[in-house]
Amino acid sequence: HVQLVESGGGSVQAGGSVTLSCVRSGYGDSRNSCMGWFRQAPGAEREGIAVIRSDSDGTTRYTDSLKGRFTLSVDKEKNILYLQMGDLKPEDTATYICAAGLWTSCRGGYPGDFRFWGQGTQVTVS
Repeated sequence: HVQLVESGGGSVQAGGSVTLSCVRSGYGDSRNSCMGWFRQAPGAEREGIAVIRSDSDGTTRYTDSLKGRFTLSVDKEKNILYLQMGDLKPEDTATYICAAGLWTSCRGGYPGDFRFWGQGTQVTVS
């Protein structure tokens, strides 16, 4: 069973930057090598941000509208997934949630394809 714990959220002014972390722990089936960040604003559907294969493949995919401001990276030794967010806007305000799933989950990056989820961390941009 995989556990995911996010941290790094908080309040930030528009134009500012934040880096989120997601620590992965627990028994890991090596096939669960896709990890990603999603976000959900109140009343809105869960939105994909970016996904990455944490195995030797290393493929990274971003939602087009967020590419350029958001950067995904993974520390394979420490099992930590990072999301660097820059030039933040009020519309980026949301709960940011880390997820893990089978390597095939990275093909489309859809929320329904991910089995394991963290509790989320709130980011508020004003």
